[in-house]
Amino acid sequence: MAQEADISIRSELIDRVQLIEKINKGEYLVIAADESVLTDLPSGNWIAGTIPYFMTAEGGTADRNNMFVHTIDGVQSSNAPRITLYDGNSISRIAQEAPEHGFTIVILPAMSEIHLAYAQNSPDYTNMYFSPIIGWISGVHLDDIGSRNAKVGFGPARGMLFDQQAVAMHIPLPVNQLANINIVNLFTQGNGPEIKFKHTGFSATDCTINGEPANLADYIKHAKIDTRLPLVANYSGVMVNVSIQQVDEANNKVELYAPVFADISYRFANPVDNYIESFNKELSASASEGISFSCNCILNYLYSELEGKKTRDLTGPITFGEVAYQLLNQTLVYLSISGGSR
Repeated sequence: MAQEADISIRSELIDRVQLIEKINKGEYLVIAADESVLTDLPSGNWIAGTIPYFMTAEGGTADRNNMFVHTIDGVQSSNAPRITLYDGNSISRIAQEAPEHGFTIVILPAMSEIHLAYAQNSPDYTNMYFSPIIGWISGVHLDDIGSRNAKVGFGPARGMLFDQQAVAMHIPLPVNQLANINIVNLFTQGNGPEIKFKHTGFSATDCTINGEPANLADYIKHAKIDTRLPLVANYSGVMVNVSIQQVDEANNKVELYAPVFADISYRFANPVDNYIESFNKELSASASEGISFSCNCILNYLYSELEGKKTRDLTGPITFGEVAYQLLNQTLVYLSISGGSR
């Protein structure tokens, strides 16, 4: 019996012509790019998400013309990845459909119903945490917020981009390899008041602050909250961030990059003294051998001023949210593949 080939992942920034060559060769690809260059690609073994921000080998960049591509190497007919399109109902099966031994890369469009459904319900999906699930939330150039929707691309159907569905690539591994997910999160709950919301959603208005009725936008303004700091919920020791997109003072509303959930306790995060120094220190402490896939939050890119700067040897899309099993914000997540014959 022939030994299964080791699975590895290559990442690179390429142009559309190079990408089409790879698609036509039948390679298995995970693509990040601006919608303008994703439109009408040939059908093939790929999934994609709209985003024009990347961490490349040369540093962080905004690029509407090129694509950041992860290529799955070592694929054989006996262990070919499976590409799946999910809607708001079927996304609950993602963990059940994950490979028995392997991992899944998922992309969901920002601010969509499926984004909300995944954020709210994924921790309770059947078989969740049995097989690594990593991925990201697609987005748009920050100049295009409000005028364009985030989308995902489903390679098996030529030219198909969706703004209300998710795509996933389920990737089996040979028995001698193992995938692990790691999270870099600088934030912990601060000592400020407890904030709770009556409604779940991507925008917040009325809330309670230490049990008293209040409006979040008013509180942020009068308390002079630094909105670079996320709201943080403590889920049994796991810190989950909800990042502020903008404060709409005219309508007393706060727009968010991830939903807040009704009746969950939030506090604004502790300040980070030196964002980029702390980020690099945490990354250095967490990074390990065999890093194969990573993505970083657009807010880390902005607040750490990562344009032109490197995050060690981690490359990948810079996104509107990260997935490490469940939805995260203002984090960096990465997947390591260990073992193998090489």
